[in-house]
Amino acid sequence: QVQLVESGGGSVQAGGSLRLSCRVSGFTFTSSCMGWFRQAPGKGREAVAEIAMGHTTEYANSVKGRFTISRDNAKNTHYLEMNNLKPTDTAMYYCAIPVYCLGLIDQYYFEGQGTQVTVSS
Repeated sequence: QVQLVESGGGSVQAGGSLRLSCRVSGFTFTSSCMGWFRQAPGKGREAVAEIAMGHTTEYANSVKGRFTISRDNAKNTHYLEMNNLKPTDTAMYYCAIPVYCLGLIDQYYFEGQGTQVTVSS
């Protein structure tokens, strides 16, 4: 059974930082692309960042230069380091296994349950 479990969400003030983690089980982590998407209240889903097996990355323009995605294959875990957070980053963040790696397309084989990130001004 594939499981993706996020952690690390919370509430911060604008300009602050958070680090999200996603531990994957039941899936061949080392050979899979991994990613994060978010959904703000009343809005659609937005792919935020993806990382391929070879550690190549892709970011949405809205987070480029502020967010960093990384992976630790030994721990079956990937991360989203979020710096200089803005109120517009407020959303539920989900880790996921993208169908189209590095395409930032809203199609995923598996998704986690999400972790809330709230940024206040």
